[in-house]
Amino acid sequence: MAEFSTAIIDRGDVSVINVSGYLDAHTAPTLESNFTELIDNNKFKIVVNFKDLAYISSAGLGVFMAYVEKIRDNAGDIKLTNMNEKVYNIFDLLGFPLLYEIFSTEDEAVNKFNKSDKVGNDESK
Repeated sequence: MAEFSTAIIDRGDVSVINVSGYLDAHTAPTLESNFTELIDNNKFKIVVNFKDLAYISSAGLGVFMAYVEKIRDNAGDIKLTNMNEKVYNIFDLLGFPLLYEIFSTEDEAVNKFNKSDKVGNDESK
C-alpha cells in the first residue's frame, strides 16, 4: 500500500494541511479526519499544501467535495497550493479550478485569507 501522511500547521487563524505521498481510497480517511478535526475546532480557513503529494485519485478528490460546503457555510474556504503538474492536471480535468482557488505558494494562499479578512466582502471576482 502507498504511503500517505498529513501534518496540520496553524498560521495564525489559517490551518495548513500538508499532504504527502499517495492520496487514494485507502488513504483518504486520514485527510477526512484532518478536515473533521478542523471543523470540530471551528477552524474553517484551510489551505492544503500539495508540495509533497505524488498522486491523487478520484477518492482523494472526493474528500474535498465532501467538506467544502460545510466549511463555506461557516464563512471559511479551502484553498489549494503547490501542486505538481500531474496532480494539477487531475484537478483541472475535473473542473476543480472553477470551484477552488489554486495558488503557486502556501504564502499566497494564506495571504489571500488575510487580505479577504481585511476587505470583507468588497473583494469579489
